[in-house]
Amino acid sequence: MKLVSIVFLTILTGLSLTGCSVQKGIGKGEILSDTIRIPGASSDLALELVFSKGAAHNHPTFSIWIEDMDENYIQTLFVTKSIGTGIFGHGPLTSETWDTRPGPQKRPATLPYWLHKRSDFFKVPLLPDSTNPVIDGFTGATPAGDFVIKTGVTRSLPSKFRLLLEINQPWDWNEYWTNALYNDPDYKTSCQPSLVYAVTIDMENPGTGQHLNPIGHGHYAGKDGKLYTDLSTMTTALTIISKATVKLTK
Repeated sequence: MKLVSIVFLTILTGLSLTGCSVQKGIGKGEILSDTIRIPGASSDLALELVFSKGAAHNHPTFSIWIEDMDENYIQTLFVTKSIGTGIFGHGPLTSETWDTRPGPQKRPATLPYWLHKRSDFFKVPLLPDSTNPVIDGFTGATPAGDFVIKTGVTRSLPSKFRLLLEINQPWDWNEYWTNALYNDPDYKTSCQPSLVYAVTIDMENPGTGQHLNPIGHGHYAGKDGKLYTDLSTMTTALTIISKATVKLTK
């Protein structure tokens, strides 16, 4: 499995982060979706992820990555720029007030499941920052609405692998995840914790679209990289995404 990880990493490492192009899909006079193309891999198959925003969608942070069937991290495909660089849209003035300008922040509760997996794999600090940004995947601004990600994959990947998406929005309260639930500053930047979606992809059966389904959530304050499977207290967080599907095409 280590060989697979190294081969796939080699394909994407060295590709410019600015090589990720964004195109607008236009229909009936309005923007329908962003298309994010990740070029550069010499691929046998193309992977296409289609994301439809839900009713609660409001500039979420998310990451998309690949694992083997034993849940071992292989490669990040895409991560939003804020968590990938540690520079968020509102920098801190004090522990409880925010600047109107972007600035560095440490938010371990944002995407803890992915953060811990990536940190453990590369033996790097948990949180990327401006001096140690994500370079093993592409970073980009959060799409304002629906989007499509297109990238190449190679047959050096396992014949079956998992595609995962972790997503979160700050200050996402509900009747259970209240401001007073935990006296933890990291918790209070998130409230409802990150949601993790997953799907299994079979390289031998391309062409069939499959849904990513929620499988759990991350730690409420980012203290560990465990997957918590009880989603009974999650409400609006489950409607950040309306639908996410993925398919392989030759």
